[in-house]
Amino acid sequence: MDNQLPVDKFVDIYQKLNNSNLDLLSEIYCDDIQFTDPMHNINGIVELRKYFANLYSNVTHCQFDITDSFSVANNAFVYWSMHYVHPKLASGNTITVQGHSKLTFNGDKIIEHRDYFNVGELLYQHIPLLGRIIKLIDKRAG
Repeated sequence: MDNQLPVDKFVDIYQKLNNSNLDLLSEIYCDDIQFTDPMHNINGIVELRKYFANLYSNVTHCQFDITDSFSVANNAFVYWSMHYVHPKLASGNTITVQGHSKLTFNGDKIIEHRDYFNVGELLYQHIPLLGRIIKLIDKRAG
């Protein structure tokens, strides 16, 4: 991985990331990483590792498939699908969420990571009663 471009290294690590190799996060993120998604704002590599440890402890399967990426100056844009199984959501079936990330590099490590995805698609639509309400609202709004 030493000769990889920073975004390629990110893609490689995310595609094999799991609960047993979270130490790999230090290979792609600065110690003072700022990680933001629609539900979280995380500061620092220690807190980011805790976030991922919690994520992986609550699901029976989680995999990221990177579908496309490109870089401009010190920024990279990565498009992905996350496939996960949570025993209490969607009757334990696989949930797939499409999203993308904007990565800002400081040298060969990421200093800022911002994820964009639909929270309803990730979570709310799969909560039994709430999911039916959200689907009804979506149908009426569409």
